[in-house]
Amino acid sequence: MTKNIFRTSLAVAITLGMGSCSLKEELGSTLTKQQADSVITVPSLLKNAYDGLQMPYQDFSNTWGMMVHSTDEAVGPTRAGDWDDNGVWRALHEHTWNADHAHIQSAFSSLLQLQFSATNVLNFRPSDSQAAEARFLRALSMFTTVDLWGQVPFRTPEESLLQAPKVLKAAEAVDFIIAELKEILPNLPDRPTTAAYVANKDAARFLLMKCYLNKGTFINREAPTFDAGDMQQVITYADQIINGTGGYKIADNYFDNFARDNDVKSTENIFTQRNGAGFSTIRAGNSAFARWKFTLHYNMNPSGWNGFATLSDFYDKFESTDTRRGGSYTGVTDISGLRVGFLVGQQYDQNGVAIKDRKGNPLAFTREVAIKETGANLEVTGIRVIKYPPDFLSSASSKDGQEASNDYVFFRYADVLLMKAEALLRTGSNAGLTIVNEIRTKRGATAFGSLTLANLLDERGRELYWEGWRRQDLIRFGKYLEPWQLKTTDNKRNLLFPIPTSDLAVNKNLTQNPGY
Repeated sequence: MTKNIFRTSLAVAITLGMGSCSLKEELGSTLTKQQADSVITVPSLLKNAYDGLQMPYQDFSNTWGMMVHSTDEAVGPTRAGDWDDNGVWRALHEHTWNADHAHIQSAFSSLLQLQFSATNVLNFRPSDSQAAEARFLRALSMFTTVDLWGQVPFRTPEESLLQAPKVLKAAEAVDFIIAELKEILPNLPDRPTTAAYVANKDAARFLLMKCYLNKGTFINREAPTFDAGDMQQVITYADQIINGTGGYKIADNYFDNFARDNDVKSTENIFTQRNGAGFSTIRAGNSAFARWKFTLHYNMNPSGWNGFATLSDFYDKFESTDTRRGGSYTGVTDISGLRVGFLVGQQYDQNGVAIKDRKGNPLAFTREVAIKETGANLEVTGIRVIKYPPDFLSSASSKDGQEASNDYVFFRYADVLLMKAEALLRTGSNAGLTIVNEIRTKRGATAFGSLTLANLLDERGRELYWEGWRRQDLIRFGKYLEPWQLKTTDNKRNLLFPIPTSDLAVNKNLTQNPGY
């Protein structure tokens, strides 16, 4: 009974946020599971698990920072006294982090909290469909954990919270995730019958594709392998999505996938997190708005924080005709003058008037950027990136965008096609060329004459920039340890992040990754 009392009390606390005095008093007593069942509902626990996606994924200082800033597609320069943050952003880009890096610790904790919240649903007799959704969310959090750290603390619903969870190493973790996804797939709804922000069959198929594509990399990151059977599984699940009832197609406008009404406009989104007034209020705001705040200048509309940029070498991978490079976007450019995509050169307002920086100089973003910026140009260095068109129509505009209605995108159809093309290429087939050229033609880029690992990696970068896949891709393609702009040397230890010191102290089953 003690175990049930402890677990149930914790579930009540998480579900209701400890917001009631009478509830706090009850938690101080011996609350039985029967009593708790009258307070706790499975839908509330499941909602808590869905809400738990926000911190590890939407928050830019969690996994997004680790997956994007540690690559060649983003940099967070220190701009005099701004954005130093004890060097956390520089450390991510230069690969000089350690086991006490604040963002690495936060990401590890938030992923484990998501896993716990999803597992906790299973303690309270959910229906088959509710259990499937919870297990999908658990599988997603576990996949990200093994991707970043190569090991996953894990416990089943029945296990005591008083004991440290066991730890699954990479091979065991991937096998478990695959088995879970296969088992729950029949009990998940079809994507066309449910919104993209609900776990669905195609989302499970997508995650299965990621598991099979990266399985040999997770097991041996220094020398990734690509088993023919695993690649065939990638192709099989891709075909189920492509030929299924989802009705997906490459979007006519690339940025519709990320816009304020992407829940309606996007023809690609498979799995998202719902954002907007009301939904974000319930879970204390969302972080979609930060996708433009952290890169825009203070004097732009919307006003930004003058932080992150991309690198000129990455920007130069795009042809001038490639629509993914950016341009005008209705509902944004006509309102503020802001363009979407990559921002370089002089910036203008909606009336065509040149914007100035805070010192009265022209606000003209430069290709050049340094990891530590000083002097008169620190407000304009670096090409800025607008992947999510700002929501100017939200009723929450007075809240500085924190209730923006751009749903956060996890999985997209274009990635399904690119993963299939890669699996075909790795098994000796040229059939992926047609698939990749379908995307390139839609995006206004020149068709490839042949498909190679090199140009496929670049294409994944162009299509999926700032969506959180670049680090994983660079490791799988054997390029992560190579030098790039503002990162010269590297160490093979950086193929994995360190287990945070604080977590090693409380879980004896964790082992520090090599080199830390």
